[in-house]
Amino acid sequence: MIGSLVRESLRRNRLLAGLGFAHLALFVVLIPAALLDPMEILGISRWIKPMKFAISIAIFLVTMAWLLSYLERSRRVVAWVSGTIAVAMAGEMALILMQAARGVRSHFNNDSVFDGTVFTVMGALILINTVAAGIAWLLFLGRSASIDGAQLSGVRLGLVIFVFASLIGGLMVRQGSHGVGVHDGQPGLPFVNWSTNGGDLRVAHFFGMHALQALPIFGWFLDRKRIARGRLLIQLTAAAFALLTTLLLFQALAGTPLLRASGPMTLLFIR
Repeated sequence: MIGSLVRESLRRNRLLAGLGFAHLALFVVLIPAALLDPMEILGISRWIKPMKFAISIAIFLVTMAWLLSYLERSRRVVAWVSGTIAVAMAGEMALILMQAARGVRSHFNNDSVFDGTVFTVMGALILINTVAAGIAWLLFLGRSASIDGAQLSGVRLGLVIFVFASLIGGLMVRQGSHGVGVHDGQPGLPFVNWSTNGGDLRVAHFFGMHALQALPIFGWFLDRKRIARGRLLIQLTAAAFALLTTLLLFQALAGTPLLRASGPMTLLFIR
């Protein structure tokens, strides 16, 4: 099953799928590094952030490998979009790894001219990637796609919410941190490190970006089962995703954590 999915992903888009699986392998390699290396950045292993980005980028790249394969009538533009996404994501990951290896923050780091330049380049790469995703959305709005029905609606709406969630990253850059009402590095949930003492913009960012996987898959399921009014169900689901992302954004901006440190459940999980 897994082998078939890997082969099919590579068949659809060898560049993006291959790079995605490379990031997945990187995530696995970083696990022992995070466990054995005692050096920390902002209170956690310096390899946790590269691990988070490696798995996130892997999921994104494989997702785009599948989605872009449906644009059979726009192969030249798809090749450009694929190449742009590959360069942006590989560059982002390389810079995050470099800063972790140096033992310094990769994000919101203006401690030196070099660190500030690295962060600026990272922001530019993410912006380029967002533009590429926006171009993919425009292609799916046209008549280039080889899919229809609820699945096509899921792809279109998933890309819209993904772009919106990506822009939340720009909000983080503008304020110089992802925390609201707290400094970065405060106690948070395991691995994701979302703050339990104040607002955290990464929560809305996370949920919104993963509409890119949830909505197309749900649309495919509805089409396969021939569910009546599948497009309407996708639209309602997308509206729920967008509403949840917006509410989580306002919750963070209000300085309220997703889960409070004083809650009975969070006491079991706070690092």
